[in-house]
Amino acid sequence: MLKFLVIPLAALAVASPVLAAPGDPPAPAPAAGPEKPSRTNSGIMRYDTNKDGVVDLAEWRAGQEARFKQLDTNRDGKLSQEELFARTPAIGNSVLPSDRQAGRQSSYFQRMDTDKDGFISLAEFMAQADRNFARCDVNKDGKTDTAECRQALQRNRPAQAAQ
Repeated sequence: MLKFLVIPLAALAVASPVLAAPGDPPAPAPAAGPEKPSRTNSGIMRYDTNKDGVVDLAEWRAGQEARFKQLDTNRDGKLSQEELFARTPAIGNSVLPSDRQAGRQSSYFQRMDTDKDGFISLAEFMAQADRNFARCDVNKDGKTDTAECRQALQRNRPAQAAQ
């Protein structure tokens, strides 16, 4: 019976970074014991401050503003590309990101930097956060959870592959 639990738990551990925002550290792998750890503090659910099982837009925005402040290590009110991706783990055992990862980070940063000043302001950061929330709020009821966000990400995969 334990053999049958290991594969789904391993798949869940591999899939959990999908819900992490850029720059977030990867979630710890679930324990392989009889009790499953609570998943409420990882992915999108870490923003569920009132613990009602869903993240509403106000909780999301408050969490994203706090995240911006955490990423803004020099406290200048804007994010450089280095600040935005400082916590992003490199692939494999490398200290530096791969060329592909660096290219994706650069493209993402340029899309967020709508005024093209070389920095991400709080307004630019929050505009992207609102787009991320809207993408995960599949039924457009102003709240989302892990399952709904996963559904949105799965739904968007074929469209992304075609681009």
